[in-house]
Amino acid sequence: MARFSFLQRGENLPELARDLQMETYSPAIVLEGLLTGVDNVRHDVFLSLRFAETARLNIFRLIAKYGAVEELVREDPQAQRPPSVMQRAEGSGSMKPYKGPDAADFRPMLTALHTVALNRAKTESNISVDLLARLALIKFLKTEMLAQFHLAVERCRAKLKTYEGPRTPNPAKAMELRERFAQFQVSKKALLRRVGQELFQTLRDVEKETLARLRRSLFGDGAAEASYELFLNRLLLTEDGRDDFLNAEHYVMLGNYERDPDRFQTLLEIAASFFKSLELDGADEERRLDALFSAPNNAEELLGGGTPDESTSKGKAQKALLAAWVDLLERENVMEHIIASYEAVPLLPQYSPPINPQQLKNALISSTERKRVETLLQEHGKISPDNLHKAVKRLDACKGTERGKVAGRFLRDFIRYHRDLRRLEALDAAMEGVNVITTEKLRQLSAINNTLYEFLLPEEQKPVEDRVVHHVVIKADIRESSILTRTLSERGLNPASYFSLNFYEPVNKLLPKYGADKVFIEGDAVILALFEREGESGFGVGRACVLAKEITEIVRAYNQKSQQAGLPTLELGIGISYQESPPMYLMDGPNRIMISGALNESDRLSSCSRGSRRYLNGAETLFNVYNFQTVDDEDTGGNPEEFLLRYNIGGIHINEAAFQKLSQEISLQAHDLTLPTIWDQEVVRLYSGLVPVAQGSFHRVVVRQGRIPHVEARDFTLKQWTDRLYYEICTNPAIYEYVEHGVDAPSPARSTTV
Repeated sequence: MARFSFLQRGENLPELARDLQMETYSPAIVLEGLLTGVDNVRHDVFLSLRFAETARLNIFRLIAKYGAVEELVREDPQAQRPPSVMQRAEGSGSMKPYKGPDAADFRPMLTALHTVALNRAKTESNISVDLLARLALIKFLKTEMLAQFHLAVERCRAKLKTYEGPRTPNPAKAMELRERFAQFQVSKKALLRRVGQELFQTLRDVEKETLARLRRSLFGDGAAEASYELFLNRLLLTEDGRDDFLNAEHYVMLGNYERDPDRFQTLLEIAASFFKSLELDGADEERRLDALFSAPNNAEELLGGGTPDESTSKGKAQKALLAAWVDLLERENVMEHIIASYEAVPLLPQYSPPINPQQLKNALISSTERKRVETLLQEHGKISPDNLHKAVKRLDACKGTERGKVAGRFLRDFIRYHRDLRRLEALDAAMEGVNVITTEKLRQLSAINNTLYEFLLPEEQKPVEDRVVHHVVIKADIRESSILTRTLSERGLNPASYFSLNFYEPVNKLLPKYGADKVFIEGDAVILALFEREGESGFGVGRACVLAKEITEIVRAYNQKSQQAGLPTLELGIGISYQESPPMYLMDGPNRIMISGALNESDRLSSCSRGSRRYLNGAETLFNVYNFQTVDDEDTGGNPEEFLLRYNIGGIHINEAAFQKLSQEISLQAHDLTLPTIWDQEVVRLYSGLVPVAQGSFHRVVVRQGRIPHVEARDFTLKQWTDRLYYEICTNPAIYEYVEHGVDAPSPARSTTV
């Protein structure tokens, strides 16, 4: 408190602040496990050429639009620029012909490029890879904003030259264009602010709509979340984070000049003196104090948002602290400037331009400055000063509790601004360690040395050998199909059309969505396969699980219609088997016949024994898959699989290899619930996660891990639990409601079967 001293009105401020819960925050990005580039200092990153061209075109279009120089920068449609060296290199080989950049493609390309980066980070099990891609992209955009502005300036100058000379056909038009160009140059900062904010909005929308969910799906909740918050900073694409319009709209407008009493550094010193007077833990340390100023919740904790609840002891303490804070601002002669900063915001659309925002704010405080502003308004088309005068009256009327509200709001906004400045500094520091490569020579040098991080759009990536490395088999088996066929025939109905309309055709429509192939169809079953190829970021098991779940939902919906029409219903069981190797094939003439252990295992997993079916018939259960062992372990002869009784009606049974692969593909969160099962209450272990099916499309799967019981074969009496496990993809909607929305634990009465 060397510079600032103020009366505490008889209150012991440290005592008032003693029980308050203060937070600290120090933004930082830490990149781990990454290779340095050819300069041995920075990380080399090469971004998609097609994305780069599209981004440049989009930025240039925004600059021309907001600068009102679209007519000046428009190129001669007959002129065609030859492709650059890198464009020619990109167009060679087996890649698809490139139609050229289109600004409308910017957002989908941005999403696709981020998706590529996340998938690569997942493949390398290092989320820093995705953070590196983001840093490179932001650095590229900031560089291109300036570059495209200068390009627009050059285009404008070239266009204006065509209007020079005494023989100019339209002197009035030439004068208008020159004035427009002059205004374009003068408004550079405001123009780049608008462009940056539109780009930021696009980045934020893509993050919230697609990338955040994909990241949680791949890495789980909270993965490097503090680092990703830095990319949602409103100051992200500004030069230094200081802009009157941006501050006025999202924070608080501060003074710019050394003589201004409300400049940032002065207000930071005032706030520091207030925090130090509270004798907060570590507040005398510069780093700790800075971390306190970067946590916006501290403003609410200290001052109650300017309107503390006096009915509580905490609220009474906050009221006293608020009074001390207002007193300090008044003594330092900044309170009027703070109130004026907020009052000036609604005036900006009407008066600025031509009035500078700082000049407008000062006009609310100083009558001398107000007269200058009124004169300027008269000179620029006789703009009415009525709203300015109303704002002056509101400022003069701001007394008592209203000043307290403004002071509380200001501390919150000031801390948010300070936090985002620190986030911008942390981001800029991290970007210093990123080398965004823009030349083919340097790209090749880094690639040869295996130090290059390339992020290319899917269509730009070199085709890999179409070699299958893993595969998943799905068998969907219809129960009692012969009885169902006989029943339909006896009623004079067509079994073939019934199976086709209610099962085969709906399943066929799903296959392209999940990239599944039909292996075999028999009278009462369909066998599907999903293949993972070399170089792909595979989600084979996850997609197989979602596909199987959708099949059960479709059959359930058709069963409801059949019941209403008085027709019999389908009873289904699905088995999924993953094999960490490619299948083999026999050739029957031109036809390939798959040979795979996963085929046999999926058949067993989809089966349902008569004994278990008879025992569980009519039982109310949340789950659709159960396994039972009827012979002691020592009597199995080394093959306990042969002595398993399976129950699978309306369920999806997956093998352990599929579960392990699924846990590698996506982040699975464990849930332990005590639920009623076929033997009273049981602690059930569930795993839930989001499977990316298409860009921006995610489906949740819930896996139940069950233990196999040893039972009496005659009556299924439980003897003991074995150590063997089995896995089920849950199909009961009640389970998903609990996992997704946290509703009450589901009950068997809500169970549905297919």
